Amino acid sequence: MKPQRGTKSTKVVSLILSLVVAVCVCFGVACRRSNAKRYDLRGKVLKVEPEKHLVTISHEDIKGYMPGMTMPFTVPNDSDLQIIAPDDEITATLVIDGKHSWLEDLIITRQSATAPMMPGVQMAKAGDEVPNFTLRNQDNREIHIKDYRGKTLLLTFIYTRCPVPDYCTLMSDNFAQIDRALGQDPELYGKTHLLSISIDPEYDTPKVLRSYGAAHTERYQNETFAHWEFAGGTKEQVKDIAQFFGLTYFPEKDQIIHALRTVIIDPQGKVAQIYGGNDWKVEDVVAEIKKQSASSVAKAP
Repeated sequence: MKPQRGTKSTKVVSLILSLVVAVCVCFGVACRRSNAKRYDLRGKVLKVEPEKHLVTISHEDIKGYMPGMTMPFTVPNDSDLQIIAPDDEITATLVIDGKHSWLEDLIITRQSATAPMMPGVQMAKAGDEVPNFTLRNQDNREIHIKDYRGKTLLLTFIYTRCPVPDYCTLMSDNFAQIDRALGQDPELYGKTHLLSISIDPEYDTPKVLRSYGAAHTERYQNETFAHWEFAGGTKEQVKDIAQFFGLTYFPEKDQIIHALRTVIIDPQGKVAQIYGGNDWKVEDVVAEIKKQSASSVAKAP
């Protein structure tokens, strides 16, 4: 009988331990999820890309987080992607968890009968010469794309009020890493230039851009912006360069849809590489910049 009692006792102890482990695991998951921040989102669907799990939404102000904007959001739930369509009006929960963000709890509040026509824009491709676009930088000085001829130019599109961690913040953090990496080689540093262009020029004045830029380079009052500039301009000026690189203008809201676009322009002023998302790696871009700069030296008479 004793062995039987021992066996039963062992089973009970094992069961208790299993329950304790399960509770601990569940508690750990709950703790991790509790760190995520959630915000109510309301807006209109403009584009659905199920294969990328992306939905572009023109949203209202997100209270306590960000102003109204038109931009793509990650939607991980396949069933949500199957039921929503362009022109649907929706509500959702925007989840911010560290450097990741996504939408959940999507509800269609007004369903469309037909999808609206999106204004199509032909994106520039490698080898295209970049027009001499005009912008205004953080020093309130007019700049032109041709000002950077002879250097490899890396540019991207941001806006300073964008708090989404895997969009503008990630782009600016990546640019800061690239700026530091290029700075390790003084000769290469002198042959390259970085440019961040705001798609929200009415708010992102030269003063705002100067403050934002100095914070991201971490040089603050010592920043000269000699290597990495931040620029805006009139709405038309920004729209022209944004559309050239494939960003879409949404006339109903008078906004540029906040998609991601990062571009390398070679020293001859032609498009060398276009990155259409946020999954590019800093080291790959640095390598491409070095390649373009070396190629320019080889072509020099």
